[in-house]
Amino acid sequence: MEMTRRSLLVYGLLAAVWVLVAAWQTEEHLRVRESAKAELRYRSKDIANTVSACIRGMRFRETGTVLQDRLESVLDELVNGRTNELVKSSELISITLLNAAGDRVAGAGKPMDFEHKEILQEGERWGRQTVTLVNPVDLGASLAAAGVTNPTVVLPAPPPRDPASTNRDAGRGFPRREPRPDEPPPSNLVPGAAGDTNSAQNGPPGPPGRGGRRGRPPWLRGMEEKEYQSLREKRAIHGLVLAMSTESFQAVCTRDLWLRSIIILLATVSVVGSGLAWGNVAKSSELQIRLIRASELNTHLKEMNLAAAGLAHETRNPLNIIRGLAQMISKQPDTAPAIQAKSREIIDEADKVAAQLNEFINYSRPREVRRSVLALGSVVSEVVRALNYDLEEKKIRLQVKGEQLSIEADEQLLRQALFNLLLNAIQAVDANGEIQVVAEKHSPSEAILEVRDNGPGVPPERRTEIFKPYFTTQKKGTGLGLAVVQQIVLAHGWEIQCLPNEPRGAIFRITHLKLAP
Repeated sequence: MEMTRRSLLVYGLLAAVWVLVAAWQTEEHLRVRESAKAELRYRSKDIANTVSACIRGMRFRETGTVLQDRLESVLDELVNGRTNELVKSSELISITLLNAAGDRVAGAGKPMDFEHKEILQEGERWGRQTVTLVNPVDLGASLAAAGVTNPTVVLPAPPPRDPASTNRDAGRGFPRREPRPDEPPPSNLVPGAAGDTNSAQNGPPGPPGRGGRRGRPPWLRGMEEKEYQSLREKRAIHGLVLAMSTESFQAVCTRDLWLRSIIILLATVSVVGSGLAWGNVAKSSELQIRLIRASELNTHLKEMNLAAAGLAHETRNPLNIIRGLAQMISKQPDTAPAIQAKSREIIDEADKVAAQLNEFINYSRPREVRRSVLALGSVVSEVVRALNYDLEEKKIRLQVKGEQLSIEADEQLLRQALFNLLLNAIQAVDANGEIQVVAEKHSPSEAILEVRDNGPGVPPERRTEIFKPYFTTQKKGTGLGLAVVQQIVLAHGWEIQCLPNEPRGAIFRITHLKLAP
């Protein structure tokens, strides 16, 4: 439970760190976006100031007017980015000058829709590709003598003139002369400009709206005063709207978003890696604790094993005494037949207990392998001779097949393993059964040893359990013979398997026997 709480605390801290990093990067990205927007707003201010300076430079001081064709020509140059270094290429899309009612007076570039007047109230509107900015700046307004601010008025360009109209104007006081090549056409003359003879004849023009028609351009003097004042109100500049491309803004935001995403990704990898590392450390600590406990238990089991082996060894001495006394009683001539029969039963039971004690002592003994070069065929022959009486008693045919091989093994342990395997096969087969011992090469460096019989065989579900201690399918078995064989095999680094022998019987196969060079 303590380890679980500690792990939850560590994982919670790692998650909190990740959340802090993600929140930090998100806030930084929003800050960069706002900074990029502010930069675009600053450039729009510079553009608006440039437009204001151009309007003041083109404005006629006496009338406060600007000709539309000249103004739009300058605005078109600004939109195309040819006259202002502050305007980047293709960044400025359009410029629109508005009157007090929010209607378009003049402009250049892509037309903008001002049917929705809320954009003038919002001040700016950001789209996916463009941003529309409203800049209420000084567009060249002047202060009249009465303290009233007079905005700049954009008047329409004069109509084109033909020679006949020129002759008629000449009769009205305009001198007729041929213009010079470098001189602007007479139609672009404004009141108060050089060459305006009508203005010179009638005296200096007064302020806008005063002096009747003297302050009007020549092409508007035929207009009624009320109509002319209405035109001035509609053509007076009161606002500037810029449409700019957000390509640079989107590029800055995209680069910053990639940067923040990479940082968050690295933070995620770090947090996940730290979590996995902590998990491995926790598992390693738990495994170490288990290993320590297992080592303590193993030490305790070894002590119990040694005590049990000592107890079994000490038990054999009184058991031999009991067996000897029973033999003496059974051999006395004056012993009753019933007592002799009981004595023989005591001897048989003592032999069974002694056999079990010997098997237990043999199983509990530590296996120390002392390898040497052995002739496998000679070891098999010696074990077969030791079991010759049991083979003849059940009339079992035993065949030794295979090659004459030399292996590296402990001779005493190998004999004991073969003895137990052959004895297990003898106990399994019926009378007149058949047993085969086969040794052959499996590879240039390894050999295989098999003990085959035609007994009842071993069911598939028991082929792994028969190597466990005290598990036996024989009536007279102790259940330690095959367990001892497995101990010896594993001590040598070999493997043993129980396989079916077709059509009947079992095969005990020992593999990975190392051939002697």
